[in-house]
Amino acid sequence: MKTIFVVDDSDTNLSTAEKALEKLYRVMTIPSAAKMFSLLEKVPPDLILLDIEMPDIDGFLALERLKTNSSWANIPVVFLTGRTDTEVEVRGFQNGAVDFILKPFSEPVLLNRIRTHLNIDELIRERSAQLNRLQNGIVSVLANLVESRDKDTGGHIERTSAYIKILLNEMKKRGIYKEIISDWDTEKIIASARMHDLGKISITDLIVNKPGKLTEEEYEIMKTHAAEGERIIDRIIAQTGGGEFLNNARLFAGSHHERWDGKGYPNMLKGEEIPLQGRIMAIVDVYDALLSERPYKKAFSDEEAVKIIMENAGTHYDPKIAELFFDVKDLLKEARANI
Repeated sequence: MKTIFVVDDSDTNLSTAEKALEKLYRVMTIPSAAKMFSLLEKVPPDLILLDIEMPDIDGFLALERLKTNSSWANIPVVFLTGRTDTEVEVRGFQNGAVDFILKPFSEPVLLNRIRTHLNIDELIRERSAQLNRLQNGIVSVLANLVESRDKDTGGHIERTSAYIKILLNEMKKRGIYKEIISDWDTEKIIASARMHDLGKISITDLIVNKPGKLTEEEYEIMKTHAAEGERIIDRIIAQTGGGEFLNNARLFAGSHHERWDGKGYPNMLKGEEIPLQGRIMAIVDVYDALLSERPYKKAFSDEEAVKIIMENAGTHYDPKIAELFFDVKDLLKEARANI
C-alpha cells in the first residue's frame, strides 16, 4: 500500500483528507512542515499533499528544502491551497510542485489527482529502470570490448570496480570529501568508472598487446588513451545531451593518469584540481596493475603493492585517499581473491 503524507495546520483538512484516502492508501496526517521533515527520516512517502500557508515553515520553503535533498527530491508534491492567483501557481511549478488542489477539496477530485500522479511516478520509475538497464548493457559491452583487446588485463575492470566500491563506502562512512560525494550514487559511479580505459580503442593492437616493455615513443602513444577517452565521451555527450553517468565517465577516462604533484597526463593537473573520480581511479588502477603479471614484469605481492602506493602518497596519489587505501587494504585483498 502506498504512503501519502498530508501536511496541513488545519485539523479539518487533515481529517477530510484522511477519510477520503484511508481505504486506498496509508495516510499519515502531519500538522506542520517541521514534523514532516522529522518523519521523512523514518518513513519515505510516495506522495506529499502540502499546504502552502502554514506558520513557521510555509509550503514553498518546505518544497525548496525537499528538492535540495537527494533522498526526497523525487517525491511528487501536490500543493493544497485556497488561493487561485496565477503568481502562486507559477511559483509552485517553478519550485517543483506537480499539481495544485484547491481547498476545500472534494473526495473525487482528491482521489483522481493522487491516482494520476502516483501512476505517472510509477511509469517514470519503470522507464528509468529500463534506461538504466540499457545504459549498463552498453557500458558492459564497451568495457568488455576494451578489455578483450588487451590480453594482459583480463578482469581488470571487475577488480577495479570492486576496489572503488570499497573505497567509496568507506569515504562516505568517514566523511572524506563529503561535500563532493554526499550526492553520489555509488552504483552509478562504479558503472561510469568502467569506462576509464575507453580511449584504448584508438590505440593500435601492436602497442596494446606488445609482448614486452614499450619504447618511449610507444609509451607516448599509449598515454594518449586518457585524452582520447575523454574526447570519445565528449562526442557521446554532444549527441545525447550528457547526464550524470556520462559526465562521471568523462572524468574517470580523462583524469585517471593525473598525479597529485602535477606530473601526470594528459593535462598535468595538480592536487585538488584533479577531479575526485580521477584521484580514486589513479590508486585502484595502479594497485591492480602492480598485482598483475605482465610479459615484462612479475606480479608484485600484495604487501609490495601496498608499500609502493604508500611511498607515492602525496606525490602520485591524493594523500587522504592513500591513507584510506592503507586502512582498507585487507578488504581490497579479500575482494580481489573473490573475483
